[in-house]
Amino acid sequence: MGALVLLTGATSGIGKATAVLLARSGYRLILTGRRAERLEEVATVCRALGVEVKTLCFDVQNAVATESALAELLGNWAEIDILINNAGLSQGLNPVHDGLLSDWDIMLDTNVKGLLTVSRWVSKGMIARSKGHILNVSSIAGKEVYVNGNVYCASKHAVEAITKSMRLELNPYDIKVSSIAPGLVETEFSKVRFKGDKVRASQVYTGYQPLTAEDIAEAILFMLNRPAHVNIADLTILPTAQASSTLVKKQL
Repeated sequence: MGALVLLTGATSGIGKATAVLLARSGYRLILTGRRAERLEEVATVCRALGVEVKTLCFDVQNAVATESALAELLGNWAEIDILINNAGLSQGLNPVHDGLLSDWDIMLDTNVKGLLTVSRWVSKGMIARSKGHILNVSSIAGKEVYVNGNVYCASKHAVEAITKSMRLELNPYDIKVSSIAPGLVETEFSKVRFKGDKVRASQVYTGYQPLTAEDIAEAILFMLNRPAHVNIADLTILPTAQASSTLVKKQL
């Protein structure tokens, strides 16, 4: 029986690609997301690869719903070996003085508080068994800041700080804690940030070769597959054309 992975934000982008690759590699999966139809579509693909899959439909922004859903995991499904905190998003691209409180709430509740809620529940079981691996999906925005990225950057800086704190706190229990910080990845990320503006979103990825969700999934699989004595604590991954959060070589 393969190791059991709980993966948040499994309905699209990096989460979906990671789910499929892990299924192909024999991992058992608990997939979570807030879009039920998409969640079942991903689960169907993974089950077709011959692994056991359980789905939990909830939004990590809602702490009560999150803990209620996780409480449904009983028996072998409660013995989670690996947690991948992938659920995350960006809303808007406004300077602080024009920021929307609703955008800030969504980002902080998802990227920070949602990660904490899931991690608190899962880590207790890992502590009881003295084993586990928690991998947080961060961002280049957690390493740098850029104009109009204020709260999104702050939320991913928080992910970086939480990851480091968790690594210290869970060290006595032989639990690995890692983070991966992607640069520009062509997913629905920009479409969500620009609130459905497909034209504006597509312009983010033109003129160069961005990373794909599959690129990040392969890096995640590599991190998970290291021997027990090896923890890749912090991995930053960029497209070749990108040198920093704002410096990207584009073809004219």
